[in-house]
Formats: sequence, structure tokens, C-alpha cells
Amino acid sequence: MKTYLIKQATIINEGKQWVGDVLIKNQRIEKIDTRIDYPNAIEINAEGHYLVPGAIDDQVHFREPGLTHKGDLFTESRAAAAGGVTSYMEMPNTNPQATTQALLAEKYARAAQVSLSNYSFFMGTTNDNYDEVMRTNPANVCGVKIFMGSSTGNMLVDNPSTLDHIFANSPMLIATHCEDETTVKNNLEKYVDEYGDKLSAMQHALIRNEEACYKSSSMAVELAKKHGTRLHILHISTAKETSLFTNDVPLEKKNITAEACIHHLWFTDADYATKGNWIKWNPAIKSAADREGIWKALLDGRIDVIATDHAPHTIEEKEQAYIKAPSGGPLVQQSIQAMFQFYAQGKISLEQIVTKMSHNPAILFRIKDRGYIREGYYADLVLVKKQAETVTKANLLYKCGWSPFEGQTFDYSIAKTFVNGHLAWSDGKIDDTVLGERLLF
Repeated sequence: MKTYLIKQATIINEGKQWVGDVLIKNQRIEKIDTRIDYPNAIEINAEGHYLVPGAIDDQVHFREPGLTHKGDLFTESRAAAAGGVTSYMEMPNTNPQATTQALLAEKYARAAQVSLSNYSFFMGTTNDNYDEVMRTNPANVCGVKIFMGSSTGNMLVDNPSTLDHIFANSPMLIATHCEDETTVKNNLEKYVDEYGDKLSAMQHALIRNEEACYKSSSMAVELAKKHGTRLHILHISTAKETSLFTNDVPLEKKNITAEACIHHLWFTDADYATKGNWIKWNPAIKSAADREGIWKALLDGRIDVIATDHAPHTIEEKEQAYIKAPSGGPLVQQSIQAMFQFYAQGKISLEQIVTKMSHNPAILFRIKDRGYIREGYYADLVLVKKQAETVTKANLLYKCGWSPFEGQTFDYSIAKTFVNGHLAWSDGKIDDTVLGERLLF
């Protein structure tokens, strides 16, 4: 491993901002100080750059195995590194679905061969794999995923007895996708009858509405409170749901936590008129009032982390009629840029961005030695510079080759990304001679 000395960066870490040097040696942060001299290191002049801990994205869909025409662990992990996402947690709704320990192990083995960023994979649940779920090792698996709403894939867990049993006995954190399936189905029938062939993404937020989300989220919260479960509700999309969460205790002591995603912070239902299926996600992007409610909860501490729900589909798939077009889109390469754009607009501080994208995922999932700029921690680091960059197909690393941010000019760009002390991304170029590692908890 090469030794690097980052000189005079503006360091954003643990609620503070200051100018200093960071020495990287043998995968880890060797030293942090105002001035460091180390003649044998490769020096990087970081004056005018922000140095932040690598983002930890707790919700991505990289599509391997079985759906690799959309994306795979090779391509999407490189897009993640280019975007400053040094660690990710990937979801089980692949093909086959990761619902046995053997299938889960195969995903880890594949990632060890190809993933540029650090990785973990959720264990998937069904109505009948309880014994497999209970065998999951909390020391080297990030959590258990429950689709309380079928979303993309066929992993709906709707048996009340099964849900109660898993919430009562899970050996680790449970992450949930919360949309009430019956409500969604009834709404879909209603709007198909009303609009017929003219049904479009304009109705997506009406079909997957506030009622569907709140009914499912509140049920998950009730189960978690009943059993004392560590529950993490993913991609909050309504203002009403934010009332389910609290900010009265430190994150370390919270049993019930929540995530906000980039698309729910950026877009509103007004954008369906121009973006259409490109911003069709589950749960749906909803009203401006919902977006503001999510922002308020994010800033006051009721929502704990920011992630992407990166979920690529091909252009051909997304260009189908609304009813056939799959939900989801690629975001992992632009997540830090998007949040820095909100900083430029005065909506959030740099310290808050780092807290929500790096520190808090590390706390919430109890990740070992990551998420902070601390001596002895892994050198998962990102240098961000104030240099405008416009998103085009030419600079996207996603296998699907498109982004809902195409044409958007961001004020900041990712200059360099270190993964375990390896310079994985530097000035527009990938170096994958050293790969990422499995996260430990």
C-alpha cells in the first residue's frame, strides 16, 4: 500500500471544520495534525478542498446476481467510489433473492472479487425463511431486510405471525421498506379505471400515497416498540411519517431510526411532468409539503441518515408505459454532489452532511473503524473541490448509462476518493488495482 500525506485540507469531521494534514499508511489514518512532515509519503496538495469521511450508503441495489443487464457489483461499486461512497449496503431482491445463508455467502464472495468500495449485504426475509434469517451473523452482516410492501421483486412479507416472530427474535437490526400492499393495490385499480391507457407517472404519488406509507411504517414502529427491536425504516417519503420518530435521545440509544433518500429531498411530484418514469421510485416522490417535512425531520434529528436507494434499470425499461416501467433509478455517483448543492443553497451545513452520510450510518449499524476521520480508523476519505460539473452520459459510470440528474450542473465535484487508504478515484480516473473489503460490525 502506498503512503499518502494530504496537505492543508479543510477537514469536516465530528461537528467541526478546520485546516490540517492527514497521513495515510497501511490502509488507515496514521496521523492527523495541523502540520505533518513525512518525507516518504506521496503528498497531495488539498488547499481549498474539503476532506470528509467517505459516505456510507445504507441502501443500494447493485442488481447482482441475475439482473446484471441493469447494473452489477463491478460497475456500480466504481460509480460509488467516483461519487465518494466508500461503503455500501446492498439489498437482497436480486435473482435469486438472498434469502438463504448460502445465497448470501455467494454475494459476499462475488463482491470480494470485483467491488471497488467496501460492502455489506442484507439478509432477505420471506414469509417462510425464518430459520435462515435467525442464522445470520451480526458481526459480519449489516442487517435483515423486510419488504412490508412488495416493491420491486417478490419478497412481500405480509404474514402477521411471521412479522411478529422476526421482530421478536431478530439477532440484529431490521431495515424495512414500508408501503401497505392492500392500499396500493386498491389505489392502482381505482386509477386504472379512471385513466386507462392514459395512466402515467403523474398518478404515481396518488397510487403509492401517504396512507399506504404511514399505515405500514406505523405498524413497523408498533412491532418494534412491542419487542424492543432495532428498527430502521428506509426512504421516508411523507411528512406524516416523520411524527413516528424522535430526537430526544442520542442516536446510540435509539432503537427506532429512519433514512431519507436523495430523490425525496430533491424532487417533488411537480417534477413528474418533465421527468416522468425517470423519477418513478417506490415509495413515490410526493408533494412539496412532504419534501419540506422530510427536510425538517432530517435537520432536527428525527431522520438519522441520508442514502440513495440506488436502483438502476435500463433506459428501455424506463421508457415503457408507466404501468410496465420499473421503479427505481441510479443515484450513487451524485449523492455527495447533490448534498453539497444543498449546502451551496444554504439548506444544510457541511457538518450536518457528514453527520448524516458518514458518522450516523457508522453509529446506527455499529460499523467497526469507519465513518470518521480518526487516527487508527480506515482511511475511507473523500476530497471535494469547488468546481462545477455537469452530469452527462459521458461522465456516468453506471452500467445503465443514464441519470435523473442529467443536465444538472453541480457546484462541487469529487476530486479524490480513498478506500482503505487506496486512491480509488483521482481526477476522473478509476484505479481498481486494490479492491474494497467486507464491512464488520
